[in-house]
Amino acid sequence: MARLFRKAPERKKGLWKRVVDLALTDVRVLAGGMDHESLETLEERLLAADFGVAATLRLVSRVEDAARRGKVRGGEGLRDALRSEIRDILAPGADAGLDAADTPPTIYLIVGVNGVGKTTSIAKLAHHLRGEGRSVMVAAADTFRAGAVEQLGVWAERVGAAFVRGQHGGDPAAVAFDAIEAAQARGTDVLLIDTAGRLHTNRGLMEELRKIDRVVRRRVEGAPHETLLVLDATVGQNAVRQLEAFRQAVDVTGIVLAKMDSTARGGIVVSLQEEFGVPVKLVGVGESLDDLETFDADAFVDGVFE
Repeated sequence: MARLFRKAPERKKGLWKRVVDLALTDVRVLAGGMDHESLETLEERLLAADFGVAATLRLVSRVEDAARRGKVRGGEGLRDALRSEIRDILAPGADAGLDAADTPPTIYLIVGVNGVGKTTSIAKLAHHLRGEGRSVMVAAADTFRAGAVEQLGVWAERVGAAFVRGQHGGDPAAVAFDAIEAAQARGTDVLLIDTAGRLHTNRGLMEELRKIDRVVRRRVEGAPHETLLVLDATVGQNAVRQLEAFRQAVDVTGIVLAKMDSTARGGIVVSLQEEFGVPVKLVGVGESLDDLETFDADAFVDGVFE
């Protein structure tokens, strides 16, 4: 399958160095292994950096085993062992880029709770795709919050994307259907379907999301080509709970991690991959339209350990 958004940005190690601070200088590796205090310290540092329980237990266990077998010597050996293991965790999702249809339109379903930066992430994605010379259409399948629809419309106009909206209080799935027909009729390259920001605990709204997903699947074979969950990087392990809930409604294929320029602790990218096998594909690193880039696993690891 074709790929979009594969443009390689400059590797920004500094971002990850700033948001993932493991502070391993006082974690001791002794001849023949690591003492209990050092293992506890390592575990605490990983959890504090939002690596999550599953990834933390895996990393600590592998490092402890390597140290016991004499394969980790001193602080530098510890860093190398962690570096290698984190690379292994991130490897399945390391192929940057978004899946795309062989024949347009490529359809991306964008989901997420209120306040995570979903609207601006859609605008950034549309802006990037327009910069690649692709025609883009944005569909506002949020028929409940008029203000949100208007805001998305302003962004669409600003980036040069076509815009489709429904009647206030109307059927969101009908908006998705109409947008697909319009995109096909116009020969649009990419259709971005925004959905209502919803609490992941709201069963009624999650069922509505399932309906939108069903309509898209029935209308276009192979669609949605990506279902992207926008997460606020600053909420820590609550992001894990959001992903878990959304996966019960739709097939989430990738994460857009917004607000990485804020107070985020970047270990969450490892946690999401380890626990669910869902990769972080795009990262929001600022407020301007250009501040969206593909997640670079190598830059992440280098930023943490260099």
